[in-house]
Amino acid sequence: MLCVGLALALGALQLVPAALAGPQPQLLVERSGARRLSKVGGFAWENCGDKRDPVVLQSLSVAPDPISIPGSLRVSAAVKSGKTMGSPLKAVLVVEKALGDLWIQLPCIDQLGSCTYNDVCSILDELIPPGTPCPEPLLTYGIPCHCPFKAGSYSLPASDFDVPDVELPSWMTNGNYRVRVVVSNGGEELSCVKLTFSLHSH
Repeated sequence: MLCVGLALALGALQLVPAALAGPQPQLLVERSGARRLSKVGGFAWENCGDKRDPVVLQSLSVAPDPISIPGSLRVSAAVKSGKTMGSPLKAVLVVEKALGDLWIQLPCIDQLGSCTYNDVCSILDELIPPGTPCPEPLLTYGIPCHCPFKAGSYSLPASDFDVPDVELPSWMTNGNYRVRVVVSNGGEELSCVKLTFSLHSH
């Protein structure tokens, strides 16, 4: 699950701005007072599922703050899973960007943005062909990168990842974002995590 969470979180942090490069369909807008917002303008996270969710994010740290594009991203995380998770794993992302006192829900464009991924296991198999070693630092720390994900505790010590250069106007990249990720299997919610973070483009 840590691999799934990292893949989704890093995907959101690295690729959400690219979703803005395409045509702009109708956006969903909401005033910031409509929902509780935790620490916009800096990185924050919280579990958003009920206490019955078997997969819980125990810790998550991201630096620098704001996240710099391009640049290096240092991430540490810990996840506890009370259930083995197999295919199909469904992930639903809702990605919003702050515009003044409004939150604009970004559309799903080319599978980036506020998208539903019906089979995360297949996506992981495409990114990392079965039979090949998991990439570093997952391999070093014994974190699986393919389904099924066995129940247990997984921990990623502080590790560096490269954030690629995204050629977009600065007003499309700079700003405050929030992301809600829900992972489920067969209609059963397994985990729900909310992230808030800031992006800064050089």
